[in-house]
Amino acid sequence: MIKLTRLNQSEVVINAEMIEFVEETPDTLISLISGKKVMVTEPVDLIINRVIEYKKTCNQPLFSGTA
Repeated sequence: MIKLTRLNQSEVVINAEMIEFVEETPDTLISLISGKKVMVTEPVDLIINRVIEYKKTCNQPLFSGTA
């Protein structure tokens, strides 16, 4: 999940796995595989970086100590 900002400045959390594509028109429009669209203030490059960071955290162990 990635946290973004809608045009009305409210926060929205989007499932990064559900993003189909992102475009700047000039605002950033996120299209989800469900067909829903979300307009946000963040630029495309920032969204890409947040998705990459999300994917990295998904591949890390939840507990790094010994049991």
